[in-house]
Amino acid sequence: MGDAVCRNLRIHGRVQGVGYRWSLSAEATRLGLSGWVRNRRDGSVEALVSGPLEAVDALVVWAHRGPSMARVDRVSCNEGNAGELGTRSGFVQMATR
Repeated sequence: MGDAVCRNLRIHGRVQGVGYRWSLSAEATRLGLSGWVRNRRDGSVEALVSGPLEAVDALVVWAHRGPSMARVDRVSCNEGNAGELGTRSGFVQMATR
C-alpha cells in the first residue's frame, strides 16, 4: 500500500465530549493504522498516527470532518516520531494530557 509515515495531529474545535476520540480510533483501526489519540487540557484532541501513506492521508481527511456531533475548526498535521509508539501495534485511546 506504500511507504509508512508517522503524523502528529492536533484537532481544534468542539471535539471533546462528542465521541471524537472514539470515532477517530475506530476509523484508524478500520484503516489498519497504529498509534494513539487523547484529549488535551486546552480542549483540543491530539493523535499520533503511523501506517501506509495513503491510509494516514485518508485519516487526516476524516479528521477535518470528524463524527457528526463534532465541529472541527482546524487540524494541524506535522511529521510525527514513530519512536514514540515503541513496539505498540493497533490504535488506543490514552488519558488526557
